[in-house]
Amino acid sequence: MPALLVALFAVAIAEIGDKTQLLSLILAARYRKPWAICGGILIATLANHALAGWAGAIVAQWFTPPVLRWLVALSFLGVAAWALVPDKADDQADSSSRHGVLVATTIAFFLAEMGDKTQVATVVLAAQYPPLWQVIVGTTFGMLAANVPVVFLGARLAERLPLRAARIATAAIFCVLALWIIARG
Repeated sequence: MPALLVALFAVAIAEIGDKTQLLSLILAARYRKPWAICGGILIATLANHALAGWAGAIVAQWFTPPVLRWLVALSFLGVAAWALVPDKADDQADSSSRHGVLVATTIAFFLAEMGDKTQVATVVLAAQYPPLWQVIVGTTFGMLAANVPVVFLGARLAERLPLRAARIATAAIFCVLALWIIARG
């Protein structure tokens, strides 16, 4: 499966119910400017995941392919376990921001994504799947696929989304990906 599709699928699933998805909902409810919010999410994700992807590509050079395969599989199992832990909404946006909705969203989303499971997944994917640009584009589209509907649908989606089921499905998918990576070797 091409790196772009693996990255898109993995991150879109991992993002469901994540704190940055909850942040998207908070920003949508607060500012009611969906295009500016989506633009901020795009900018923040491209910057954040480009840095994470670059780090993953460097890490890939430090290890032999068998060791890297096991590290990636163990990382995916870690992400699966992490996915089972519910996130709390981090209200990082300041509604009195004089820099505008786009800048407020970009800063809040970039900071919220630091150390997040989707950022870790990006590092892991970049270490395993070349080319790097496909991983970055795939993870960015995955973030957008999970967050843009939340921004446009707002609070109505939050009440109907079964987050517990989404976390369990995410964990299962990352377990399957880990087993697939091990079996592939």
